Amino acid sequence: MMEAREYTYVKRQVFSLTGLDLGCYKTPQVQRRLRTYLMRSGYPNWHRFFRTISNDPAEVNKFKDYLTINVSSFFRDTEKFERLQSTILPELMRTVSPRRSKLRVWSAGCSHGYEPYSLAMLLAEATGLYRQHYVLATDIDRSALKRAQTGGPYSTDQVAKLLPRLLTRYFCPGNTRGDVSCAATDDYYIIESIKRQVTFRYHNLLADRFERGFDLIVCRNVVIYFTAEVKERLYRRFYDALRPGGMLFVGGAEVVSQTSELGFETAGVSFYRRKERGGRVRPPLPTPLKRPRS
Repeated sequence: MMEAREYTYVKRQVFSLTGLDLGCYKTPQVQRRLRTYLMRSGYPNWHRFFRTISNDPAEVNKFKDYLTINVSSFFRDTEKFERLQSTILPELMRTVSPRRSKLRVWSAGCSHGYEPYSLAMLLAEATGLYRQHYVLATDIDRSALKRAQTGGPYSTDQVAKLLPRLLTRYFCPGNTRGDVSCAATDDYYIIESIKRQVTFRYHNLLADRFERGFDLIVCRNVVIYFTAEVKERLYRRFYDALRPGGMLFVGGAEVVSQTSELGFETAGVSFYRRKERGGRVRPPLPTPLKRPRS
């Protein structure tokens, strides 16, 4: 463990360089990652490290990317996305306001785009590409956002677990900006019609305001690194950002504590429904949406 004075200095420097407030994260995990990074960097101490990278934006971004833990994949936790497809999305479509037929979805902490593009593909499977749902994808890492906005490249290994029909339908091999003409390379890019479904935006969950009226918020394997106090504050803000009856989708290892006190109702593992006004929860209707075409 770092001495208190040293950790205070590191937190101050990290915030100054990257905008990350390490005080919101669990101290033991953060300190382990910091210690590992310093050892790998070859610098003798934090003073030398920060003095050197402060004039090197590429190194600052590399350091920030390491701290924000950009690890994800398409349809991560397959069984959870299957439930999202078969049960949660149909319920949300049935209970959405009759004044609009499109869902408002937010992928909070979207990293390199795996999650929001997975969501866009599921929505396209359910209602077709013609229906332009609003999928907002945000992250604090600008370099990750830049890659996500280009829709790739994703390597063969990164798309290996996708169902063949999804890979054929929603990806093109090679560097392409259209849905038809593709170069023959080993990399894959998201097709333009799916890219247009997603709005990417820089956003700091701990500092910036939240949009409102979402039907679905997906924030997976992000909050797990925060302190209990910060987690509760974020969950309350997610509650405010959802419409009554809207759904919060969290990571497989994450559990929302004090669910009822926060205004949520458990809707299965990893899913939490915002209660209706007055404490009621809108019950799901029995008729499922038709299965995606094969």
